[in-house]
Amino acid sequence: MMAMGFLAAVTGCERPDRDAWAVDPPMTFDTARAVIETAEGPVPLLVELAETESQRAQGLMDRPSLPPEQGMLFVYPETQDGRSGFWMYRTLIPLEIAFLDDDGEIVAILEMEPCPSPNPQLCPIYSPGVPYVAALEVNRSFFGQWRVRVGDRFRLETEGDATS
Repeated sequence: MMAMGFLAAVTGCERPDRDAWAVDPPMTFDTARAVIETAEGPVPLLVELAETESQRAQGLMDRPSLPPEQGMLFVYPETQDGRSGFWMYRTLIPLEIAFLDDDGEIVAILEMEPCPSPNPQLCPIYSPGVPYVAALEVNRSFFGQWRVRVGDRFRLETEGDATS
């Protein structure tokens, strides 16, 4: 099974007496080393972990770039329906997304375009059509460059892993 020990409980973090002019501090994400096992060999990458509801909602919004060989892993506390998906509202860079099952197998890969609309209702939703427990966003062409395909496996590295 995919090492999903990092699954966090989803909790809402609202401040009830928040000042209208207060600015939230920038959202932070834990990072982890990961690898995608392909027919061509292992593909290492560094991922930011979007584990909470607010982290998953923020995702890669408003970022002007994503470093090569890095990505964001969206982790869910339970299996998501294949009709639920991702949108690119306020996302500035073209991305690819791999949807993962609970064994870490890539079950779908989609390309996503930034949505230029200021109205989130006008942004398309990218749904995999199959259930998933996590999703990995990377720069457009990353999967093609590394020959990552549906059926390949994703895993987080642990301290004892010796992949270089």
